[in-house]
Amino acid sequence: MPLTVSQLMEKMPGAFLPEKAQGINAVVHFKFTGEESGEWNAKIADGKCDVAAGAPADPASMTLTADSNDYVKIFTGELDGMSAFMQGKIKLGGDLNLAMKLMQMFKIK
Repeated sequence: MPLTVSQLMEKMPGAFLPEKAQGINAVVHFKFTGEESGEWNAKIADGKCDVAAGAPADPASMTLTADSNDYVKIFTGELDGMSAFMQGKIKLGGDLNLAMKLMQMFKIK
C-alpha cells in the first residue's frame, strides 16, 4: 500500500538529519492538493523538526504547494524534486534557498 501524505508527514521528524540543518530556524508551510488535500507545517529550529497538521501559527519562511501524490513520489524517490519543480508540479514561495536545503535535511527512502 502506498504511503499517504499523513504517514509521510508523521515520519518527517524521524527522518530529520539535524547535522544538515545547523543554523536553520524556519517554518515550512505545506499545502497539498488532490487526493489528500490539506495543510501541514514543519518547524525546524535548534536541531529539531516538529511537524503538525494545519497552517503554521508563525509566519512561514517558505510555502510548498503540490499535489499530494506527487509529494509522496518525491519523498519515495519515484519523482525527482527538481524535475517536479521545473515541470510546475511543485510551487514554492518564500525562501527558495531553504527549499534546496530541505531535500538534504531528511533521509529520503
